[in-house]
Order: sequence, then structure tokens, then C-alpha cells
Amino acid sequence: MKTSELLENLPPVSTEDLLPGIHEALEASGKTIVVLDDGPAGTQTVFDVPVLTQLDADSIRDAIDEAPSLLFLLTNSRSLSIDETTKLHLDLGGILKEFGDDIIVISRSDSFLRGHFPLETNLLREALGIPMAPTLFIPFSEAGGCLTIGDTHYVVEGDSATPVHLTPSAKDHHFPFSHSYLPDFIGEKTGGPVDVQSLSFAQLRSGDLSGELAALPDGCTCIVNAASRKDLDVLSLALHQSERRFVIRSAPSFVQSLAGITSRPPLDSWQMQDLDPNPNGGLVIVGSVTPNASTQLAHLLEKNVVPFELNVLSLLRGDEPSFPLDETLSAGKTAVLFTSRERVEGTDQLAVSRAVSAALLKLVSEVKVRPSFIIVKGGMTASEIATGALGIKKARVLGQILPGVPVWTMGSETRHPGLAYVIFEGNAGDESALTLAFNKLNS
Repeated sequence: MKTSELLENLPPVSTEDLLPGIHEALEASGKTIVVLDDGPAGTQTVFDVPVLTQLDADSIRDAIDEAPSLLFLLTNSRSLSIDETTKLHLDLGGILKEFGDDIIVISRSDSFLRGHFPLETNLLREALGIPMAPTLFIPFSEAGGCLTIGDTHYVVEGDSATPVHLTPSAKDHHFPFSHSYLPDFIGEKTGGPVDVQSLSFAQLRSGDLSGELAALPDGCTCIVNAASRKDLDVLSLALHQSERRFVIRSAPSFVQSLAGITSRPPLDSWQMQDLDPNPNGGLVIVGSVTPNASTQLAHLLEKNVVPFELNVLSLLRGDEPSFPLDETLSAGKTAVLFTSRERVEGTDQLAVSRAVSAALLKLVSEVKVRPSFIIVKGGMTASEIATGALGIKKARVLGQILPGVPVWTMGSETRHPGLAYVIFEGNAGDESALTLAFNKLNS
């Protein structure tokens, strides 16, 4: 349906800017918002924020003791099995429980509804010692073009709004679903009855949600409708004023809102360049095989880059891929390493994903030349390359190269300290977005 028709009967959006008040409330509380990020693209709405990928107890305690207002813990749990993410979230919840009311926990996930939900929020409620806390479900994403209206989740392109279950995301190999009406989506994922509540636009745009938050039943899951960042800001201010504890499952936009972070324009080229002159070429890695990623890859390969295709069928037959990446980079040319686009039928898709991931990690680990930049297309691929091939334990979010596309600065412990690392989620951007990012870094 038309987006304009979907929005026309909603109450008017408030013109009041609540972000300064949200920021002041968070600072006055002294609390740290701890975001358990199931993929690195969760940092797409923030800047100058620490990211921790080494998730042992001492590292987490040290990071929180530094009292940042916002801290990301990269779990990469969308690439994990149910058993793996269960153990991880129980372990993390046990560590975070020590900080009690001094932290606010957000389980950050995909605005296209992929991920281990409600498993991860249920695990966190148990591990944090707040089993009856309501769960706030907030999949709205400004950068991702995802709106929740009438408890139904839509993906917007121009003036076209498509129920999310009719998009390719609903056919995800690991997290398929068949409902856009979120009470039915939650029921599908839980496999049983669950108390589902919601916050309507009439409530959100009234300007005060204190009474609604206080009245939510214990243990319920509450859908938050939203069609604007300002809808989230009303909720954020009410949460900072509430004494009740919640577990939050959200897309990236709500992280920005709850932290009271204003939007900044995309980074300029000079802000992402190496501090020392670097004549080498860049490295682009495309692991995502979404239709959007494939379109962007085709667009990029028309430019002055050197392509290297990792053939998945050959890999599964036992072939060892080898490409002259160092020679290409040393010659000042950008190497584009990408997986073959065809889906491998009749196989364990998780096993295929892990074989491909292992091959990409090995290839990138063997690169000895310092690239002038690294772009990775695919959130899970970006996470695994960051930790497994580049040795990132700590990073800092520099900002965004394009709306919704975060740039990290690698820490001193990594193979390439200070290098720009661009994380390009599979569904992010139009057909030319990957090329635009390349052009910006290659200028």
C-alpha cells in the first residue's frame, strides 16, 4: 500500500525536541546503556561510542567501570545456534546482573525481524534476576525504512509500504517467519500463548507515557508502534523517569533515542583516511548474498576494482582458495573479495555459512599488506572478520559513511590500528550505495 495512506490518519507528531532532556536524564542517572548487539550494524545510529568484542567478565566489568553512557557488546548471536546463544546470554546476563540498576540493557537486533527472539530477551530476564520485567519490542528503524503501525511492521521504499512478511527477509534461511502483524509474529516465534500488549500512536503522541509503562502487566511483551524518531523519544524520556525495570528488544534507532544522541551528517572522506599516507588499495569483502547485496556488488564491479570470487561449490568440494590479495593492494588497486551468488541447495545452510566464513577469515588473515580501508558487506561477515581475522577486541564508532552504514576505528590491539572499518549490512542502501562508499574512501 502507499506509505502516505498508511500515515495519513495518525495523530500529529510533536514538534518538541526531547533529545536534550533525554541526554540530561541519562547523565544525571549515572547509568550505562549496555547494548547486546547481535550484529555490528547496531552501531549505525551513534558516534564516538565504544564497542567491545572480547566478552569475558573482566573486560566487560572494566568497560562498564569506565562509566560510559553507552556501551556496545558485540555478541554476533544471529550467527549462533540456539544452544550457543543460550549459553552466551546466560553468561552475559550473569555478569551484567552485578551492576543491578546501574545499567539499562538493550537486546539490539534486526529491524527486519531476524534473530533469536524472544529467546534472548527471555534468557536475559532470567539471568538478570528480573523474570517478571516487561519486554519492550521496538523494531522501528529510521535508516532501515521500517515502520510499525497498527501493530503491523512495514518496510518502506519511497511511497510504497510492504508488510515485512512479504519481503525477502521473511524467507531467511535461519529465521523465517510468516507474519507482519506482530502479535501473530510473536505467537509464531514462541509457539504458545503469550501476553502481548502494545503502545498506540494515541498514547505515544500524547507526550507522556508514565502511566502506560507503570500499568503494563508483569512479564508481558509490549509492541511499540512508531513511525518517527520522535515517537521513540517520548518512550525514552518516560523510561528514564520510570523506576520500573524493563528488558528491551530494539532495532538501532531506539539505541540512539534512549542515549539522547543527536544525528550527524555522514562522515567526510578526510575523516576516514589513514593518519599516515597509505598508497595501498582498499579491501572490499562481500559475504552477504541478499538480492540487495548482489545488486550492489554488480554495480561496484563495473568500477576500477579487481574482483576475486570465492566459489562456494568448489569450497565445499574441498578446494583451497588462494588469491593474490597482497599483490593487488600493493599495486594501489582495490580488491573485491566476494562469495559466489548461487544458493547451494540440499545442504545444511548453517554448515555452508560456517565453511564460507572460515574461508573468508583465512583469506583475510593471510593479507600482510595494510589496506587503505576495509569495507565488509554483510553484518555477520563483518563481525566475524573483525574478531577472527583482524583481531578487534575494542573499537570506537567513528560515525557513518552513509546513512545507516557505520564506520569503526580499529583499536591498538588489532593488525591495523586506527584503520577505517566499514560495516555494510546486507539490506542497507540502494543499488549504488556500496559504490558510493568505495568512491568516498578511494578519493
